[in-house]
Amino acid sequence: VQLVESGGGLVQPGGSLRLSCAASGFTFSSYGMSWYRQAPGMEREFVAAISSTGGTTNYADSVKGRVTTSRDNAKNMVYLQMNSLKAEDTAVYLCKAWRGGSRDYWGQGTQVTVSS
Repeated sequence: VQLVESGGGLVQPGGSLRLSCAASGFTFSSYGMSWYRQAPGMEREFVAAISSTGGTTNYADSVKGRVTTSRDNAKNMVYLQMNSLKAEDTAVYLCKAWRGGSRDYWGQGTQVTVSS
């Protein structure tokens, strides 16, 4: 099982980034996918989730209206489009695969830094 995040980087406040998570080694279309983030010295924080079919999404209040998650089951990919980025969005962003009755799988993360 492998989850590989990409798309992070340095962006100015108000800017946008699109993160990607490439999945392999499991039946991607059977798993819900989530995005979390972790800033230095802080607890890991939920950002967004999408159901296995993509029909249901859920967002943390801190990002609602600025972030959209989507998935492409044909490509085994999940995405996180982030707009109107703020300094407080700076963190390592990780994707997680989850399914009831099965263990969770985590990626290694991609760094997002919002700074002028």
